[in-house]
Amino acid sequence: MIADVREMLRCARGAPHRTLHSELRTWMAPHSLAPRPYLLRPRREFCDAPRVSAPSIIVVGGGAAGFFAAITAAERGARVTVLEKTSRFLEKVRISGGGRCNVTHACFEPREFATRYPRGGQALLGPFQQFSARDTVAWFAERGVHLKTESDGRMFPVTDSSQTIVDCLLNAAQRAGVELRPHCGVEVVQKHTDGIFHLATAAPSGAAGDTFTADRLLLATGGCRGASAGQLAVALGHTLVPPVPSLFTFQIPSPWLRSLAGVATTAEATIPVAKLRERGPLLITHWGLSGPAILKISAWGARSLHDLNYQFPLRINWLPGADAQAIQANLHARRQADGAKLVVNVPLPGLTGRLWEQLVLAAGLARDTRWAKLTRAEAQGLAQQLTGTEFQVTGKSLNQDEFVTCGGVKLAEVNFKTMTSKVCPGLCFAGELLDIDGLTGGFNFQAAWTTGYLAGQAMAGPA
Repeated sequence: MIADVREMLRCARGAPHRTLHSELRTWMAPHSLAPRPYLLRPRREFCDAPRVSAPSIIVVGGGAAGFFAAITAAERGARVTVLEKTSRFLEKVRISGGGRCNVTHACFEPREFATRYPRGGQALLGPFQQFSARDTVAWFAERGVHLKTESDGRMFPVTDSSQTIVDCLLNAAQRAGVELRPHCGVEVVQKHTDGIFHLATAAPSGAAGDTFTADRLLLATGGCRGASAGQLAVALGHTLVPPVPSLFTFQIPSPWLRSLAGVATTAEATIPVAKLRERGPLLITHWGLSGPAILKISAWGARSLHDLNYQFPLRINWLPGADAQAIQANLHARRQADGAKLVVNVPLPGLTGRLWEQLVLAAGLARDTRWAKLTRAEAQGLAQQLTGTEFQVTGKSLNQDEFVTCGGVKLAEVNFKTMTSKVCPGLCFAGELLDIDGLTGGFNFQAAWTTGYLAGQAMAGPA
């Protein structure tokens, strides 16, 4: 019996203490001192734990995709180490969604979900059928984190705090036995002829850091923002699609527009030269325009707008729910009903008073114009301003912490059933390092969860 207990302790090395204690209590129960047959063969979760046979995995990148892959692999018995170049893990998760973390989107049909990716949607269709937004909701719920759905479909933790998600992932990694190594920026990676990956890191001071070896390697370093980004993948034989920003806001040097900073409305944005159009919430800022409508149109047009050097004409329809004839009829009705009132003081439905006033003045009407004196030509000019205000975009603005890039590892070089490399056996990818980017609303995080999950499964499986 003592020998059997020793054998169980040896096999259980690395298993959670509470699980081990439960087994011992069952084993040593006073009414059953004789060895039980099922305990003569230690449980699979214990036997998978010995470090001799389990694959060793290194994950480069301590973000959403890297963590999800690490947890998935470690829960299946692999030895996993996560290397993060900064001092903090999951930093983008922490700051995302204004500190709330837009975990995913309430769209549970994989084919429909895949349409929200300007690049990579077709490649993600199969992965979403294996791990979808529904699976993400269930994964977090199983670990005590419940999500809520807002009116636009975005899903957040019920706590409205991204720290809830960060803590959940950190706790899951700890329980699974994942080793976390901050301040480990990988500078060099090589795969030797014996199939082992060798990595060298640099210390924060720039001095030589540690070296690591692994049977399998996951690159989850995030979007390719700088010239050196993605070079680890290139060193292992992969091709990078040149990265450019996605999900950015527009700089517009219009004094009257900038005077309305903070005003939010629903509008339709059109970029005729790029044949792009998007309708949705719009936010006026101190530098120009932002909000979901602008972010979405910037994502769909990421490459074409880059080719235009972010300088192009933009047209805004402030009343996208009404056609020109209806607006003309509304103006005529106001002229009849409110003839003695100033035009600037009587906004049309759907527009705030401040925005209406500036649109009236931008249409060339004098501030003291009364409805009764509004001429046909002035009414036509005002209708044109309401449905097609012309702006000149002169640049883009980015949130340096949150912004998304398109570009990255070429998708044709990756097996999307397992997220494994077609070029370098033993190598996997997950997250924004791939040439994948989604619209705002939780789609980029879902791509991270899905690709991370599949990569983790593959790395923990047989070679």
